[in-house]
Amino acid sequence: MSPVKLTLRCPSKIGQVTVDPDPDFSFDDLRVELHSLEEKLNKSTMPFKKTCSRDFPVTKTLKRSFKPFIMGVYEDELKEIFNDEVVREPSSNANRFNCDGIFLSDSEDSDNDSTPEAQAYLKEDMDLVESSLAELTHDHMLNIKEEIRNQLGRLETDLTTLNEKSSAAISQIEKYYEARREADRRLDTQYQREIAEGLDKYLTTVQHHHEQISQREERKIRSDAAFEEAKRKEKAILEDKKRQEKLKAEAEAKAKAEEAMKAAIEAERRATKEAAEREAAENLKKVNNVQVQETMVGSLTTKPVNSVGQPKGTTSDETFVSKSPDSMVRASKSALALERERLQQLKEVEEGNQALRLSPNKDFNTYERHIARLIKQIGGTKENVRTKTSEILKIFMAPLCPQTISIAAFAKKIVSQCESPHDAFALSHVIVLVTSQAPSALVLVLAELHRACIYTVPKHIQYSAAAFGSKESYYKTIGFREVDGKMESVEDYLMRLEAYVKLYGALIQTEIPGVRNLHGLEEGWAWLARFLNAIPPNLFTAASLNAFLKVAGFAMYRKYKSQFRKLLNIISNNFLSALRGKGNANLNHIILDIETYLEDRRFLEEPEGKTLVGGSLLSSDAFPEPEHAQEYYRHSSNSYY
Repeated sequence: MSPVKLTLRCPSKIGQVTVDPDPDFSFDDLRVELHSLEEKLNKSTMPFKKTCSRDFPVTKTLKRSFKPFIMGVYEDELKEIFNDEVVREPSSNANRFNCDGIFLSDSEDSDNDSTPEAQAYLKEDMDLVESSLAELTHDHMLNIKEEIRNQLGRLETDLTTLNEKSSAAISQIEKYYEARREADRRLDTQYQREIAEGLDKYLTTVQHHHEQISQREERKIRSDAAFEEAKRKEKAILEDKKRQEKLKAEAEAKAKAEEAMKAAIEAERRATKEAAEREAAENLKKVNNVQVQETMVGSLTTKPVNSVGQPKGTTSDETFVSKSPDSMVRASKSALALERERLQQLKEVEEGNQALRLSPNKDFNTYERHIARLIKQIGGTKENVRTKTSEILKIFMAPLCPQTISIAAFAKKIVSQCESPHDAFALSHVIVLVTSQAPSALVLVLAELHRACIYTVPKHIQYSAAAFGSKESYYKTIGFREVDGKMESVEDYLMRLEAYVKLYGALIQTEIPGVRNLHGLEEGWAWLARFLNAIPPNLFTAASLNAFLKVAGFAMYRKYKSQFRKLLNIISNNFLSALRGKGNANLNHIILDIETYLEDRRFLEEPEGKTLVGGSLLSSDAFPEPEHAQEYYRHSSNSYY
């Protein structure tokens, strides 16, 4: 059955809707146009009634057809629908609808005036159009799907072909890459082999060259070594001769220094013995005279005591006043004699040590620094004192360091150590332990004390404008120091002065079981008597007396009892009265301090730090080893002070 072309049997425009029997659009355009037509019909006042929805599925065509819209129907159906009103055109195989029987007016009045028959007829025609459009849409969809399947098939074929080509190309590329990599590997192996061969040849050449150089250097070194050996032997012979000469000179200097020290110690011992005999003879003459004069303390004994510790008699130690144009010195003659002898011995030792230091290849600074370090580490415990004493005595016995060097360093460092805040009793214990084994060290320690502080003699130098010219010159003479071009303050000087006197007071009262103190309480009694007999009261002498009483007053009272109380009465009645008479405000605090000491009877209280804490000081570690004792005492003096 051939399709027929339909011709609308109605006007070309109904209301606002234009009828085009031969449209030129795609299915999507048809769908959009139908929706637009529905909207326009719904807005129209014509009584059209929608029977069914025209929602067609949205499909996209691959391309837009420009052929005229042709609806094909069967002739049987056309006869039943249009009742012989179909017009066949010989030029087309399709039948066209003829809508001439339907009259549509462009005006709104024609819509209102239409009859029910015309509306029914129009509805029937619209249903036929929709069914035709649905069938057309179905066919069009089938065509589109077929075309899509065809295109998908072609695309699949193209993709398969492309994949095969790509796989073949990739396979060729991999083969090419593998071939190139194999070629590069062969080239690298060959190149590395050539490099290794070249390097081996180069290293062989260099090694051969180095062997030749080493042989030449070895021959040269052997030749130089033989020459240096001959030269060294010659130099060693010369140095051996020089060393023997130096050792001989050092031995002579050392022997001379030791002989001078022994002579000085012997002279001091004889002088001391003579002074003691002379004082003992004077005491026998004045044994019944035990009263203390009010103006002088010359009747007090300087040294002799009986077995129970009480003064045995009195003596008149004459006060020495130098009236030379250079100075005015006030001190007892015996004190000045002892000071002079001790300083002379110190001077001789220092000169001998200076001669030893001039020897080349002799460095004694290490021993001196070691001694200084040990002294700085001295503490207020018995274990510490015992350990430091043992180490110091070992340095004294060192064969490479002359004993005069180590003893002089010990005396200087231990005296200077008391300037810093330090335990005077710990230092005095070390002094007693060391000097009990090396008696010559005590002379140097006392000489260093006298040189650092004149009030440890005791001695006082009065100011005289004619003698000194200026106060600064006088201050330097009595022991003031110059710091940064300026004279130190009086407060700093008093602090150092008290430190020296406290060390001296701690030394004379230090008692160690089994160890003899060569400068004990008898010397402290002598110092106090000489002080009150010869030293005038002023700021410096008052500070010295106050420091001595605080440290040594307890031990002095415990030994001399009532005789010491007589000295305290003289201090209260004479010395303090003289201080008050000066009217110096700077003396008030010292006067008050001494008065408090006397009134509160502080001499009955043991001073803080007098008794060291810890174990015993009788340990053998504090003294030289037995195997070294004989050699040590051979170098030490057999006498003591």
